[in-house]
Amino acid sequence: MSVLYDVTGDEGRVRLLIDDTQDPALFTGEEIGAVLALNQGSVLRAAAQLLLLIAGSEARLSKKVTTQDLATDGPAVAAELRAQAAALRKQADDQDRADTEAGGGFLDVIEFGAY
Repeated sequence: MSVLYDVTGDEGRVRLLIDDTQDPALFTGEEIGAVLALNQGSVLRAAAQLLLLIAGSEARLSKKVTTQDLATDGPAVAAELRAQAAALRKQADDQDRADTEAGGGFLDVIEFGAY
């Protein structure tokens, strides 16, 4: 069963990016809100941070196990989650850089004595 979430809001966008769309959800709305706040409202950076949290749990809890007909590889899953997080952080950095270049940066030069 799918979790009902609003992809037009920041929490829903984060859920979409980290694939937290099933019932029960991995994270509560309050947890996602807290991570958004810690990342200055950046959906991409919050999603990256949450993927790192999931990767940490995966690395701690899941081991590489092989039996006769079953294999699990927690460290490989954790590595993939970290790679996804890095890609999201790079996308956020690229957007920040584009926004800064489009807006002329945060500083404007004002000539003194021009008045």
